[in-house]
Amino acid sequence: MKENQKEIKKLRGEHCLNIFVSYELKEQLKTLAKKYDRTTSDMVRAVLKIGIPMMEGLSEAEEIMVKEYISLFRKLRKVKSLKDL
Repeated sequence: MKENQKEIKKLRGEHCLNIFVSYELKEQLKTLAKKYDRTTSDMVRAVLKIGIPMMEGLSEAEEIMVKEYISLFRKLRKVKSLKDL
């Protein structure tokens, strides 16, 4: 079985990625590809290239927000405990 897997890796290469998407998303990609005279694969690659930096930015912003929220929550808790004294 392992020899067969090595053959598949050689045939496909390490750069391949199989993903499952909804029918709606697939249709949107196919429609875009047809509209701009490109292949569906080209559209998927473009969306990934554009989407990855956006996702990184959103994730960083979310991380900062959570850290700030926790910091603010701790400060408010300290202020409340000082008032209770």
